[in-house]
Amino acid sequence: MIMPGLGDSFVSERIRLHMALGISFVMFPLVMPYMPSPIPQTFALVTLIAMELIIGLFVGTIARIFMTALDTAGMVISMQSGLANAQVFNPSLASQGSIMGALLSVTGVLVLFETNLHHLLIMAVIESYDLFPVGVIPDVGSMAKLMSEVVSASFLIGIKLAMPFIVMTLLIYVGMGVLSRLMPQIQVFMVALPLQILLSILLLVVVLSYLLLFWLGEFEEGMMFFLPLKQE
Repeated sequence: MIMPGLGDSFVSERIRLHMALGISFVMFPLVMPYMPSPIPQTFALVTLIAMELIIGLFVGTIARIFMTALDTAGMVISMQSGLANAQVFNPSLASQGSIMGALLSVTGVLVLFETNLHHLLIMAVIESYDLFPVGVIPDVGSMAKLMSEVVSASFLIGIKLAMPFIVMTLLIYVGMGVLSRLMPQIQVFMVALPLQILLSILLLVVVLSYLLLFWLGEFEEGMMFFLPLKQE
């Protein structure tokens, strides 16, 4: 439903359904040892399914929040480069967003699948049966605390990704301030805005690969929380 890439709005519902069924059949032998035996009656079974749905939404939301770091970075970059008013449809969020945010979000999904980091999400589902045993009510307080920490970390990652553009814009504004004092008759803003956009695009060309590599490292580190056995 909300897995980055497969759960995006631009993916056909039929493809999402087939992928969910395929992954379920592949994972079936791996999660069988965690299943209760015998299978409980109808009411208890529905309760277990509802609990597993909540845990699945929790894992998927964590991954989705890390994905929004790219959109946050894109919004800040657009504001710093003078492109904040250029709004386009962001397919990853199924809503309007900044042009830089849409670029980074779509590219991030592509790089996520290219580097096979989406396997972490599937592994996280399997390892979640160790973190959240079947039939045991999850600790809602710990889940809420982790969610708040992930939101804070995602925003921080977005700011770090946009830091080169923040520094560049600061230098441009300092230069504009000096120029306006030296030559008050010049409309500094009208002169500097095209230069600001051009420098931002050139800087994006230079640092785009480094931004995505940094985000991939943070995404992997964040999702490793669900893989304690793999860390050991």
